[in-house]
Amino acid sequence: MKIGILFSGQGAHKPGMGLDLLVDPLFAQTVAEASAATGLDITTILRSEHGELDQTANVQPALVTVSYGLYRMLRRDLPKLPVAGMVGLSLGEYAALLADKAVSAADGFKLLADRGRYMQTDADAQASGLAALVDPQEKVVNQVLATSAVQVANYNSPHQLVIGGPVAELKTAVSQLKTAKAAKKIVILRVSGAFHTPLFNNARQKMHDRLATVTFATPQVPVISNTTVYPFTADNLSEILERQLAVPTHFGEDLQYLIDHEKIDQTLEIGPGKALSHFARQVDRNLQRANIATMTDYENYVKEHQEWI
Repeated sequence: MKIGILFSGQGAHKPGMGLDLLVDPLFAQTVAEASAATGLDITTILRSEHGELDQTANVQPALVTVSYGLYRMLRRDLPKLPVAGMVGLSLGEYAALLADKAVSAADGFKLLADRGRYMQTDADAQASGLAALVDPQEKVVNQVLATSAVQVANYNSPHQLVIGGPVAELKTAVSQLKTAKAAKKIVILRVSGAFHTPLFNNARQKMHDRLATVTFATPQVPVISNTTVYPFTADNLSEILERQLAVPTHFGEDLQYLIDHEKIDQTLEIGPGKALSHFARQVDRNLQRANIATMTDYENYVKEHQEWI
């Protein structure tokens, strides 16, 4: 068996995520390390009793902490886990790079905190949003958006793409797309900004300067970039992570790369939600799929795979 690890992106987060995992010493240690590196109280953010997870600047380090902490637990308890490659959706790329030792935990969490702040600033500067299109007719979508400020932000699978732009223009585009019957279903997403569009070019420029201060290593197993659909290397990481903020993601193509080049036959989604497993099914129905979001999920997965101890 060859496993492709999938790391959740922003939008999968929810209040209370990861709290049940704090009973594990290694997970608790990961939360403490993230809190120390970022200057944020990650546990308080995970609870989100006062809307802390409504802020991009909080979501980013918190979600990656949960995903990375879970992966560390897996590697401790299933050291022979046959990982052939990794894909993270947008923010999830940072969890993959931490998990695959392309960047140190301290540097990675500090970088995440800054990325979140830069993106929060751009999100606050102009009201913008995203909308998911289910079973889109891509040619019709492109025709409708040709003269619009709205652009495709995410190519998630053969059956879903996401568009984004300023709120008013997004509403107009959604109305036009519905009239044109450009998709089976269109859903406005609950996010704080049109991530992966040019509206985040200011954050992109700040990341350019910030990334120049970080030392990266080539990942130990292939981590496939949402931006290029090729593996990250120590030489290309900074340039790609900068571009990633303001250009579309290609999760479905990333997964197809792992199928074609790394011959994966199972995906394991790590982090809250099951969206990536759903996309994986749309990419290739033959893939076995599993996900770990809670301590119960984790315990069941480890129990079922004692051959990897």
